[in-house]
Amino acid sequence: MDLSLLPQALVSGVLASGLYALVSVGLALAIGVIGIVNFAHGEFFMVGAFLAYQLFVSFGFDPLLSLLIVAPALAVIGGVIYLSTIRFVLKAPELNQMLLTFGVGIILQNLALVIWGGDPRSIANVPYRSIGYQLGGVSVGMVPLGSFVISVALVAALYWTLARTPLGRAMRAVAQNRVGAGLVGLEVNRVYLVAFALSALLAGMGGVMIAVIQSPTPTVGLAFTLKAFAIVVLAGLGNVRGIVGASLLVAVAESIVATMVPGGDALRNAVFFAIIFLVLIWRSRKVA
Repeated sequence: MDLSLLPQALVSGVLASGLYALVSVGLALAIGVIGIVNFAHGEFFMVGAFLAYQLFVSFGFDPLLSLLIVAPALAVIGGVIYLSTIRFVLKAPELNQMLLTFGVGIILQNLALVIWGGDPRSIANVPYRSIGYQLGGVSVGMVPLGSFVISVALVAALYWTLARTPLGRAMRAVAQNRVGAGLVGLEVNRVYLVAFALSALLAGMGGVMIAVIQSPTPTVGLAFTLKAFAIVVLAGLGNVRGIVGASLLVAVAESIVATMVPGGDALRNAVFFAIIFLVLIWRSRKVA
């Protein structure tokens, strides 16, 4: 283990944590407001990545411009999926809900395979992808840094929306007491629709950024779904600041394992499984 790599691992983890937080708050929004565990959440992330790729290949759109197009597109896709499938299982057993969202994810994944194939796709020819800075022996790429800044700004905007706007107050009211929210005149089903669309929008915007950072395939969504679940389990629902902290912990731990442990890149996806395992054990002991 080369300790000289530790600063680079820490910086890389911090930069990745913004994207993890962005995807995770979207998942937490769907679970907290609607009460449904959305196993298709990562597929919205994947669709956002491939839409950005297609906009770049077909029209030469810069990923920053693609964010402005992909965001409403994913909100519409999320809204259509909610209206056509999710709303019919809101009162069904949780297993039925999970199976439905898992099926939706499989459909989206296979549609992507049909349209784009199974090869990795990437927005590689943007000029700023190769720009980086050296700070005390630590390399900081322009793209990861930009992704971090944009992700943090979006998470902060969501936090402000939930805390300060009528829509946010409506979402918090529905999350706390659905029946009571309906009795005081809130249109609960409309709040559900907006929350699910917003959840898909956040995931899709994260996907745009991953298309520049990495070379995603149509199966990339599952990994980010699991990472988001690990972060939400660690932070708890309804805690945006907790999700930011948990994202930082997971991303840094993953980066340290991948950078400093021999063969660690193959083990990086085991980090969030280990975190889920430890958190569940700790919480079960606390309850007991």
